[in-house]
Formats: sequence, C-alpha cells, structure tokens
Amino acid sequence: MGPKLCSLIHLAIFAWYIFTLRVNCSLEISERHPGARLYGGRWKYLTFINLVLQTVFFGFCFLTDVIQMLLAPKRVPLRLVKIRDAVFTILVFPVGMFVVMSFWSLYVFDRELVYPKFFDDIIPTWLNHALHTVIFPLLLIQLCLQHHQYHSRAKGILGLALFAMLYLSWVLWVHHASGIWVYPIMAKLSPGGLVLFFTGAGLTMAPLYLLGERLSTALWETAGTEKKKK
Repeated sequence: MGPKLCSLIHLAIFAWYIFTLRVNCSLEISERHPGARLYGGRWKYLTFINLVLQTVFFGFCFLTDVIQMLLAPKRVPLRLVKIRDAVFTILVFPVGMFVVMSFWSLYVFDRELVYPKFFDDIIPTWLNHALHTVIFPLLLIQLCLQHHQYHSRAKGILGLALFAMLYLSWVLWVHHASGIWVYPIMAKLSPGGLVLFFTGAGLTMAPLYLLGERLSTALWETAGTEKKKK
C-alpha cells in the first residue's frame, strides 16, 4: 500500500480517537457516577488508559508516514519503525484486545460487574462501543496496513507483564488511598477471589501477545506468497 493512502487511513483513525477522547472527557459526570471525580480520575480505568494509548499510537503512525513522504520517500527512518513496532506489538494490540475481550465477557455474564445499567443514561451507546468494540476492527486494519516486526517473545511478554503489574499496582493503590475499587466486580470478591481474578487477568495477556504475532505472521506470509506468485 502506498504511503499516501496509508497516511490517510492513519489520519482518519487518529481523528476518530481524538474525537472519542474529547467526547469522553467532556461527559458531564453526575452524582450517580462520580468515579471520574474521585481519586485517580479517569486514569484509574484501563479503558481510558487504552483510549489514550491508541490515540497516541495512531498519531505517531501518522507522523511517521509524513516523515516518510517528506524526508525519506523510499524508507521510513529505522528508529521510528522500531518504536512503532515495539509499541504496537507489546502494548497497543494486546492491551486493546484485552479491553475488548474482558469488557464484553463480563458484560455478557453480568453487566453490573463492569458496566451497571445506569451508565446507559450517562454514556451514549455509540461511545460505549467506541471504547469497547471499535478498537478491535481498527487493530485488525493496522495489522493489515503495516508489517510489524515481532522480536524476542521473552522481551515482548516481559514488557507487557511490566505494564500489567504497573496497572495492578495502581488499582491497589487507588483502593488503599481512597477505599474504592476501580470496577464493581472487585468489590464483590473476597481477598482470595481477588488474587484469582488478578492472576487470571494477568495470564490472559500473554496469549493476546501471541495472537497478535500469529495474525501478523499469517497475514504477511500470505501477502508475501501471493506477491511472489505474481
């Protein structure tokens, strides 16, 4: 795919995330959902952290595309490519997929555990899907759009595990400092149940990293094979 078309797609996705982020931050938080006004604000929610992560990543992709067209028509600066690939493979894809899968799994099981019904009066339906559904097809588009180099699995999974541990530490600190749990399900679990819940959530991350690697390999090996045939 040509750099111009690639940059237009990245610009469109970046604009979408900017729009979603702006609407999310401009929501009027009522007394029924004071979470964004309490300790940690929106930054205690993984959904919001992921939204910022996706926005910054696609903004960086667009910037890289522009640099490629202006400064290096035939080749993107190697350092930028390495940063783009590392961020996508270690964080953007697995964290984005985790948000989608964990949210809808809990929602289907019992929505009150993650997204109580009164949220429907506060958060528009389209915004809920923008935060928890649209991420998935946009990640697939990015997988098809550019070939991301996966390096050492050990380093990749270690980097993802570090992110997961930092977020878990943040969740525990928020509870320690304010007495509130980030998500309703956590308030319903016993200490042992919390350990199992956090352990299960953490162990889900590695398979999602490997899923991204498998999908990328399958897509680009197929594309390379077809190109050779031509």
